[in-house]
Amino acid sequence: MKSPAVLFDIGNVFVHWDPRFLYEKLIQDSDELDHFLEHVVTLTWHTEHDRGKPFAEGVSELSARFPEYEDLIRAFDERWDETIGRQIEGTVRLLEQLAEEGMRVYGLTNFSAEKWPSFCRTHAFTDLFDGVVVSGEVGLVKPDPRIFQIAVRRFDLDPERTFYTDDRQENVNAAVDLGMVGHRFTSPELLEAGLRAEGFLY
Repeated sequence: MKSPAVLFDIGNVFVHWDPRFLYEKLIQDSDELDHFLEHVVTLTWHTEHDRGKPFAEGVSELSARFPEYEDLIRAFDERWDETIGRQIEGTVRLLEQLAEEGMRVYGLTNFSAEKWPSFCRTHAFTDLFDGVVVSGEVGLVKPDPRIFQIAVRRFDLDPERTFYTDDRQENVNAAVDLGMVGHRFTSPELLEAGLRAEGFLY
């Protein structure tokens, strides 16, 4: 029988992430800021970087569509680190505790392959993972079930003995559809309660 494992999302589970963190420094007018994030630098556009598109290509394409915003669009690449907010210390402590107890711990993240190495260098908790599937490296993004299947194969997981947590419900649903125990992340405290209730943390 395969040993149990905990599979984590990264963004908004271990660190706060929002392009607004960067752009509220660059766009002073709140209405213009909202318009820019809803119609120019959108999550749909950025998801293609998470799927593997180079930032240079994405920036070039979007700048051609919105030349008046070229400098602001380029900042998304050049000042990427400023889209990342504070670390969620409670989740990091849970990861540390799980690792200390001998639980297998893995990551499954929608993340640009270009930006992932620098993120790891500045966030030491990533060293605790036994492995991470990065969407930009495999060309698939959550909630596509195929990226979950990659994690299952790569880490030799038994879905029924795998606890998955993510801040996005559609990603949790995809994990549950594969037989995993799913938990929508809202706080470290509720995550801890869920892990204990399901027998993954003692």
